[in-house]
Amino acid sequence: MAITDDVSELTARRFGRTSFVGGERIPPVGNAPLPPGPRWPAAVQTVALMRFRHRFHPYLHRRYGDVFTIRLLPGGRPLVMFTRPEHAKEIFAGDPEVFHAGKGNSILGPIMGEHSLLLQDSGEHKRARKLLMPAFNGHALRGYQELVTEVARTEVGRWRPGEEFRSLDRMNAVTLEVILRVVFGVTDEDRLAALRPRVNATVDVSPAVLLGWGYPWLQRFGIWKRTVDNQYELDRLMYAEIRERRAAPDLGERTDVLSRLIGAGADGSDGDDDALDDTELRDQLVTLLLAGHETTASALSWALYEAGRDPQLLARCQTAADTGDDAYLDAVLKEAMRLHPIIPMVVRTLMKPATIAGIDVPAGATVGPSILMAHQRPDNHPEPDAFRPERFLGTNPPANTWIPFGGGVRRCIGAGFSLMEGVAVLRTVFAAYDVTAVGADEPKVRNITSVPRRGARIRVTPRR
Repeated sequence: MAITDDVSELTARRFGRTSFVGGERIPPVGNAPLPPGPRWPAAVQTVALMRFRHRFHPYLHRRYGDVFTIRLLPGGRPLVMFTRPEHAKEIFAGDPEVFHAGKGNSILGPIMGEHSLLLQDSGEHKRARKLLMPAFNGHALRGYQELVTEVARTEVGRWRPGEEFRSLDRMNAVTLEVILRVVFGVTDEDRLAALRPRVNATVDVSPAVLLGWGYPWLQRFGIWKRTVDNQYELDRLMYAEIRERRAAPDLGERTDVLSRLIGAGADGSDGDDDALDDTELRDQLVTLLLAGHETTASALSWALYEAGRDPQLLARCQTAADTGDDAYLDAVLKEAMRLHPIIPMVVRTLMKPATIAGIDVPAGATVGPSILMAHQRPDNHPEPDAFRPERFLGTNPPANTWIPFGGGVRRCIGAGFSLMEGVAVLRTVFAAYDVTAVGADEPKVRNITSVPRRGARIRVTPRR
């Protein structure tokens, strides 16, 4: 069988094995009483959560209090949202055999694959996380920093004095290049040119496109067919890269994430060969792509926008860039993530009944803290509407009040990478340019993430 046919078969098999539900069946919820919530049809609540989350969460909190229930498609399945830090602590500390995170991400299964760290639970998740962790430890992050800075300098070097642009678009270009070069380890220009459009089309996953995975007959038409065709082509490119990398004579000296993952678990240090196979590698790479591309780009664009609105903040950022004060730039990035959350919530599906905040929640229900409300509550963050990086200098906010990366054993494995990358990019921009925000902006829901509606427009002029 030719490699192309082999890859097509792997892709088709992934589509057949993954679905909205995916993996182990979710228990039926039953008729147990749940916290209050709107009585609107489940379809209306689903649209409100998917498209208007930035207004919907605060409305529900004002109307129903610290805990509320949303009914979602399919079948009006309940999502119980919690807004206090002590509630988040209980959920993050929950038994991973009971509090399954993978079920809440199963809608992305056909794209990410069943081996994705975000879709796995229990022992499978523990194994995958153990194999991936060395590629994201402190030593590895320091090794990636120089290449990230090089990518940022190349992008910033293209900017023209006085140019006005959507910073979101430029930051997306930077983070995509970082993913391709630092994570995938691709440096050949022809391969980069082939991968970029396929990766961009994969990241651009709208709710309408996701419907195609729930209703396979749609995949013969329009945007759904284009999505499927793109997946086949991206898989062809990625499997070719993985298989060639395995045979590379310098594999042991390479420091990109893919090369590190190929070597993970293959040395028999745990008593047996527990290496990731090609399908697992592909699924984890796509997961890192989806989780680490637009999320970091959106946070960076908000950070540039906020600095461009406040001359004193901009001057402080530029001083930090000049003096190597990465702690301040890190605080700016974290405050951008607090004030402008990229992801609205962290969810777990209960495989058995559990008690949270004194409330008995039945098996089959999905529970989770609202990131939007955790970041907006004045008792968590005084003057929550103000952009104040000082919240993160010298001390961090109280536990479970700042949760853009989730928490517990499921905390985002790429959190350190995202912050390192963001600081390197901000350092590069502020060392070279004055930044001025152009017009007002607000969050807009784009697929599963939130981004600046108008792209966080800025004008850049060289520093004197």
